[in-house]
Order: sequence, then structure tokens, then C-alpha cells
Amino acid sequence: MKPTPQEIESRLAELDSSIEFLALEGAGGDALRVVVDHPEGVSLELCQRVTDGLADLLTEHSLEVSSPGPERPLTRAAHFARFQGSRAKVTTTDPIDGRRNFTGTIRESDQEVLGLECDGVVFRIPYEEMERAHLVQDIPEGAAK
Repeated sequence: MKPTPQEIESRLAELDSSIEFLALEGAGGDALRVVVDHPEGVSLELCQRVTDGLADLLTEHSLEVSSPGPERPLTRAAHFARFQGSRAKVTTTDPIDGRRNFTGTIRESDQEVLGLECDGVVFRIPYEEMERAHLVQDIPEGAAK
């Protein structure tokens, strides 16, 4: 049985309260990817501690532990507040003003709603309407896409 994100987050908090659980994703077949962050960065040693700490929860799955990378998942209101001024991509479960995909600059956030500026308009997107959100890197003008 696949563990819930809440089970993983609880186990990681017991292991080390400074480990930040970001996402639980399928990684093909029976593999699961756990994305974590840490104030001191994500080292190989930290990945091994996480793997060992979750081993009994993942008896039916192989596990990949990953750092967030440049397109860091945003899963909580605190993430959006921390990265205010950064660019993000948000996909919603239902359309807001006729669209489900938004890429823009994080302008504001509170406990319920994100303000994301796209094309000169600030869209207010409720967190409960988000399907997926992550940071996006700025591509310098003139750079190959």
C-alpha cells in the first residue's frame, strides 16, 4: 500500500524536524519519489537517512529521495510567502477566468490565496484549487529556449 503524504511528513518530522517534506510523486512502476529540502541543503547523507527512516513504510515500493532542484515544488502557503517575487507556474483543478495554467510572479500570499501576476494581471488563486505549483527559472533574453 502506498503511504500518504501525511505519513511521510510525520515520519520525517520524527527523524529530523528541520527536514521539509515537499512532495510524494510516482517515479515509474512501483517506485516513489520523495522530494525534501533542508536548511543546510540536501546531501547524500541526508538522502540516506530519509531512505532508512522510511524503509518500513515503503515495503512494496522502491524509493528515490530527491532535492527540490531549481523548479522547486510549492505545496504550502509558507512556500509562496518565502518565494515572493519569484516566478512560478501554477495549474488549477478548475478554470479561473477561463484558464487552468498560470505562469507569473508571486506578488502576495496569505493562508488561503496566492496572488500571481501573469501578463500584467494579478490572479487570486485559492490554494485549494491548485493541482500543482512550482518555481520556474527565468530564461535570460536572447538565450536559447
